[in-house]
Amino acid sequence: ITGARSEDNAWIAARKYARILQKLDFPAQFRDFKIQNIVGSCDLGFPIRLEGLANQHSQFSSYEPELFPGLIYRMNQPKIVILAFVSGKIVLTGAKSNKQIINAFNKIYPILVQFRKVSNMETKDEEEEEEEEEEED
Repeated sequence: ITGARSEDNAWIAARKYARILQKLDFPAQFRDFKIQNIVGSCDLGFPIRLEGLANQHSQFSSYEPELFPGLIYRMNQPKIVILAFVSGKIVLTGAKSNKQIINAFNKIYPILVQFRKVSNMETKDEEEEEEEEEEED
């Protein structure tokens, strides 16, 4: 089953497939239901400096923009693969439970924040704030 939005929906769909096979006279039985892979995705709301992340976390990541636009980050605990894109969108895959997805996100988020790409507008705003503070002193 692919595309289910919850474990319950995947279970229901798998039961329906088993019933269809039974109605077609296949000796199918519904047992040992198991989730193999859960995928989660989100937009962080800020762009990411993938080259810096790849350099400082080279033991966990690979980034070859000529081949694929995303950085592949292989987390050991939990054993999850994260695809991170310059746009700030990430995909977490390989989990066996929703808890693993949440744990992986909570672990990777502080790392990704360190490699937040600062836009020129933000840099100018910060410089203006610093100048205003200096003038007040």
